[in-house]
Amino acid sequence: MVKNTTSHLGNHQKKAIRRYAPIFLFPTFIAFVIGFLWPFIWGLYLSFFRFRTLSKTTFVGFQNYVKVLNDDSFLYSFIFTLVFTLISVLVINLLSFTVAFFLTKNIKGSTVFRTVFFLPNLIGGIVLGYLWKIILDALIIKYLGSSLALNAAYGFIGLIILVSWQQIGYFMIIYIAALQNVPHEHIEAAKIDGANGMQLLKNITIPAVMPSITICTFLSLTNGFKIFDQNLALTAGKPYNMTEMLALNIYNSFYESSTNMGVGQAKAVIFFIVVVVIALSQLYFTRSREVGN
Repeated sequence: MVKNTTSHLGNHQKKAIRRYAPIFLFPTFIAFVIGFLWPFIWGLYLSFFRFRTLSKTTFVGFQNYVKVLNDDSFLYSFIFTLVFTLISVLVINLLSFTVAFFLTKNIKGSTVFRTVFFLPNLIGGIVLGYLWKIILDALIIKYLGSSLALNAAYGFIGLIILVSWQQIGYFMIIYIAALQNVPHEHIEAAKIDGANGMQLLKNITIPAVMPSITICTFLSLTNGFKIFDQNLALTAGKPYNMTEMLALNIYNSFYESSTNMGVGQAKAVIFFIVVVVIALSQLYFTRSREVGN
């Protein structure tokens, strides 16, 4: 009797959820359409036009895309962004995982350390960019006689330092949550079998936290491609646009054009497609290595 009553209540709750779910999902859906879907469709449409203002557009077909593919500055920015993203993903995830690993070892004051490491993530990218520009330029000028604006290599390293310092604390929190959920009985069984620390890390810990590695890799990968405010504040693409990343290149193409903003819009569409393809490929690659897949 009790079982039947429970089953009836469960079915009633499921029906209520199905009935009222659209009411709660509707505001989110409207926000998604207004904030993402409609601007994307409108931007895709404009990429096939030559325009300076939206009141006067001229259809040019794929001419804007041809110009983009023949734009050496865009191709250079793409390669620069790709290299930056690959290196930043490795640095951010390795350091955040290492910090998280040691902070889950009952170190005295670990809560304070977690807070300190996470704080940079709360500071805006523009503020961090100007802050690190002052710090790095002071050090580089003093010891190397140059600056971020005069040496592309220093600018690249500065971007890696800035982005890593900002994001490591955020991903550290994700890794800490994953490490705390690693089954202790598996670790204890492996220790009894004589496994050392490196073997535990390789065969027990890393496979157990692989879903979090997938998430963190995905987020750091997409963040790397989308870097804009930090790039603008730290180097602004100097010297000679040699540290100009894709987002900044698109911004400059769009807002500095005196004849055709359509080229910048075409760059934005290509940028979107490239990021989606790379991000989905990464998700497929890392998810295939998760335990149980």
